[in-house]
Amino acid sequence: MKKAALLVIFLLLLFSSGCCPFICVTEEYVRQQINPLIDRISKLEARVSAIESRLNAIEGKIAEIDVAKKEAGEAKRLAEEAKKAAKDCCDKAEDAVRRAEAAADRAEDAAGKAENAAKKATKAFELQQMK
Repeated sequence: MKKAALLVIFLLLLFSSGCCPFICVTEEYVRQQINPLIDRISKLEARVSAIESRLNAIEGKIAEIDVAKKEAGEAKRLAEEAKKAAKDCCDKAEDAVRRAEAAADRAEDAAGKAENAAKKATKAFELQQMK
């Protein structure tokens, strides 16, 4: 019983002082425990900020690449149109060359016929002159 009473008195004295050695925490102790965490959090915030700025720069480059891809696609489409137009012109020019060659062949044939006719006419004229 005496032991129990002594234990109760000890516990009352311990808690009546306002600070239990097992529970009592001072501001300095809390600061010592929190300061390393604050330092780590500050470093992590700096790294996150750096990563965010790099990410923003990459997103800007991606936007530029998208614009360049669109412009390249438009340039390709225009080049294909120009190629098609050039091919059409080339086809038309080749057709014109074929028609011109055919006309030249017909003109040569006509010139040959005219020459033959002129020779016949000259011979006929000479024969009539001789009679």
